[in-house]
Amino acid sequence: MSELKLELKEKIIEQLNLEDIAIEEIADTDPLFGEGLGLDSIDALELIVMLDKDYGIKLADPKQGRTIFESIDSMAAYIEENRSR
Repeated sequence: MSELKLELKEKIIEQLNLEDIAIEEIADTDPLFGEGLGLDSIDALELIVMLDKDYGIKLADPKQGRTIFESIDSMAAYIEENRSR
């Protein structure tokens, strides 16, 4: 699972162009939205596309994203349970 968490951090930094943030600066439990990484709704859409493209996970209910994208921990757990790739 820790490999997946590292991979997620790398993908988030790359996908969302967060060049001024290092992987080490993102804790597994940090909130991704709000006061954590400060992501917004556009970033959420990009994360949804990333889940589909990289892990074969389609989110049917956008409200589900709030729980999934809470932190790196919650994203990794959801991917482990639902990935098709």
